[in-house]
Amino acid sequence: MSFRQTAFLPTFAARETFLATANSSTDAAIAVAGVPLDIATTNRAGTRDGPAAIRRASRMVGGTYPDMPHNPYDLDFADVGNFGLLMGNLDESLKMIESQAAEYPHLIAMGGDHLVSLPLLRAAAKRHGRLGLVHFDAHVDTWAENYGAPVTHGTNFRIAINEGLIDPHRMVQIGIRCRVDAGTLAWTQEQGVTIIWAEDVHLSTPCAIAERITAVVGSGKTYLTFDIDGLDPSNAPGTGTPEVGGLQTWQARGILTRLGAVNFVGMDLVEVSPAYDVGEITSLAGASMMCFYMGLLAARGGGA
Repeated sequence: MSFRQTAFLPTFAARETFLATANSSTDAAIAVAGVPLDIATTNRAGTRDGPAAIRRASRMVGGTYPDMPHNPYDLDFADVGNFGLLMGNLDESLKMIESQAAEYPHLIAMGGDHLVSLPLLRAAAKRHGRLGLVHFDAHVDTWAENYGAPVTHGTNFRIAINEGLIDPHRMVQIGIRCRVDAGTLAWTQEQGVTIIWAEDVHLSTPCAIAERITAVVGSGKTYLTFDIDGLDPSNAPGTGTPEVGGLQTWQARGILTRLGAVNFVGMDLVEVSPAYDVGEITSLAGASMMCFYMGLLAARGGGA
């Protein structure tokens, strides 16, 4: 039974799958999966509950809008459930996530903390080669270590650059506003990463920012990672490491929906921690960003 056959159900009675889909086929063109890993968190934990919260909130989004006529429901997509993990074993869990992600040609993942991007990028790079990266976040996530640990949700993209998973000259970070030491910032910029600070976004327009992003990543295959703390805490309080001065949801929507020229091959939405949410607004924002991404895929005719 498809979502359309259950469309007369009120949202509170719809399935708690992404966009209330009844499709769980592993053969769908686009797979949506939860990755409930949060043992690499350096502040408030709880993102293991992110996938469930995003799924519930997603029943309120989807369909078409006047400014987004392409309907995600027209895509061949399935909610394939949550990936398996080995509790308490970070190294093995990362290997398991990579192995499971490798099964899907086009994956949209719900974290979990931001370290989940690392195994997802490892799987995507093996399939597509070195990738461009569009990275919405409050934090650069290119530290050499966090609190003495070399593998956390704040070191993920330094590792990805060092492993050759992403091309730093085709990597752009949007919404950055965290405290960052001079050495980490210098290393990041020396690699060729483009940083669009949160204030740059506020002083510009979504159209101009989207044009800048598109110019950086070019026409090559590109991955999208959206840390919900890229949004201001007033828009997304339910996250582990909130930073004031962030993007408003209208800005993120305006930028993301103007990235239709980018050749995206996968996405993750991370760091939703529902225990700190208010009125589900963080989960709703996360589900909406995923839906806007799916609208981009629908506009180009699917996930291929």
